[in-house]
Amino acid sequence: MKEKMQEEHWEGNLPQNKVEIREDEEQNIKLAEILELLVAAGYFRARIKGLSPFDKVVGGMTWCITTCNFDIDVDLLFQENSTIGQKIALTEKIVSVLPRMKCPHRLEPHQIQGLDFIHIFPVVQWLVKRAIETREEMGDYIRSYSVSQFQKTHSLPEDDDFIQRREKAIKTVTDIFEVYKPQRKYKRHDGAEELTDEESRVHSTLLEYGRRYGVSKQSQIDKTEDKKKVLPPGLASGRAEMYEEDDLQAAEELRIKALMTGMAAMEIEEGRLTASTVGQIVGLQSDEIKQIVSEYVEKKSELSTEERPEKLGAAQQHRRKVASLNKQIVQKNKFLEELQSKSTDLHVECSEAKKKLAEIMDYSEKLDKELASLEAVESQADANTLQSLRSLVTMNENLKCQEQEFRAHCREEMARLQQNIESLKAEADEEREEKEHTEIIDQQYKIERDKLQKIRLLLARRNREIAILQRKIDEVPSRAELTQYQKRFIELYGQVSATHKETKQFFTLYNTLDDKKVFLEKEVNLLNSIHDNFQQAMASSGSREQFLRQMEQIVEGIKQNRMKMEKKKQENKMRRDQLNDEYLELLEKQRLYFKTVKEFKEECRKNEMLLSKLKASTS
Repeated sequence: MKEKMQEEHWEGNLPQNKVEIREDEEQNIKLAEILELLVAAGYFRARIKGLSPFDKVVGGMTWCITTCNFDIDVDLLFQENSTIGQKIALTEKIVSVLPRMKCPHRLEPHQIQGLDFIHIFPVVQWLVKRAIETREEMGDYIRSYSVSQFQKTHSLPEDDDFIQRREKAIKTVTDIFEVYKPQRKYKRHDGAEELTDEESRVHSTLLEYGRRYGVSKQSQIDKTEDKKKVLPPGLASGRAEMYEEDDLQAAEELRIKALMTGMAAMEIEEGRLTASTVGQIVGLQSDEIKQIVSEYVEKKSELSTEERPEKLGAAQQHRRKVASLNKQIVQKNKFLEELQSKSTDLHVECSEAKKKLAEIMDYSEKLDKELASLEAVESQADANTLQSLRSLVTMNENLKCQEQEFRAHCREEMARLQQNIESLKAEADEEREEKEHTEIIDQQYKIERDKLQKIRLLLARRNREIAILQRKIDEVPSRAELTQYQKRFIELYGQVSATHKETKQFFTLYNTLDDKKVFLEKEVNLLNSIHDNFQQAMASSGSREQFLRQMEQIVEGIKQNRMKMEKKKQENKMRRDQLNDEYLELLEKQRLYFKTVKEFKEECRKNEMLLSKLKASTS
């Protein structure tokens, strides 16, 4: 009887979880590909062998949707082996979220419930791709946010070096701008006539800063075009163009002079000395200085004329060339006069040299006469005496030469010895100074070495303290590590709960089978006793009635036992339904808790972002 009840209990529970599933080779291949995609994306719960394919696939889809920052009121983390109603609700929620995510693939709830992996695979593939992209975007955002937070309070050596070099560069650039900034040389008089033309004001401003500009090419082109329009074709000639250019140049020079008449030199320019002032101060050679200045101005004008010959006409160029040639003739005449004056000086010097030469010739004749008289005396004197005198005179001359050479050698030797003495004294002083300097360096070296040793000891002590603090900091897990530990503990709890549930089912099955065995043994013993006593009971009418009464008592006892088991079954069923309702309420509370935690984390993140923006704006 108990066996029958147990079989009915199992048969009543099994149909609740049965779903029509397509089982073929292609479906299994798609399931394996879906699980590989989910594991590659980071959903490692797909590796758990105790979970059903529905829990793995739907859990992976929900994880991908949550990763893509789309809210779905589902949490499959602690909800496996759901009923048909729960599965339908989950699949409908997932399918309703996919259009909001703009998923290009269509999917129906019955396809997820029936595990149609062929149609589920493209949706999972798209969700995994979207989740990876969202995670990369969030990674870049978090990385940039962390870098910005780091740069608010810390800086790298490269940044410090760049800031120092930038300050030096800015200072250098400002100094260069300060040195080479435009300097005003002239200033218009207070009572000067006001300029109404914009072009005149521009030229006046440029002249105040020492810049001279001629007529612009565009104005020249406009004027020449206007004149060409007035003249009939064929009459415009090169001579007319030459006169036009000369007139324009002359008009420009007159305008520059007119503008300069209304200006006065600044204090800086007034403080400088002109060439005339320098000539007056020097007094002598003032004419030469003025001449050199005038030549410099002429050369400069000639060079400027040569640099822009296209702006001048042929007649103007001819006049300028004639003037320059006349100036060259004047210069050459002056140079010729200078050469003539030098020639007269040389003639005077030559006459003086001739006079000196005549005097020297007279003195030479006198010497010749004296030599002749000496030779006459020698011819009359003794030859041996003369020879001895000559040898003595030669010896005297040689001794004088040797004496001079010896004195010069002695002077050189004395100078060399004095130099050696001075160098030795200097070396001795240097050696004494070097020795003192070396002793000072040795003392400083010992002091610095002691300081270094103390600093090393302090550094070692500080490093030990830092290492101890680092170990203490490492012992405290971070938020990411706590989250990872929590996930791993949750997975371990799921595996342990699954194993516990399976073991509990095995114990229940064992107890049921053991009870079934006990009842079967009692039934066999009862049948054996009935079979053994049946022949004896049938022998007499009294024993038969007694046998029948015993059988009725046995049947009555079995009915009572059956009623007790039915009552116990109803109580267990009611208890199961009550626990199931409590379980569903707890699941709802748990889902609400996770949803609230997620919203709280999002608000915390927004609060941190607003605080960082507020700090950045205030700083």
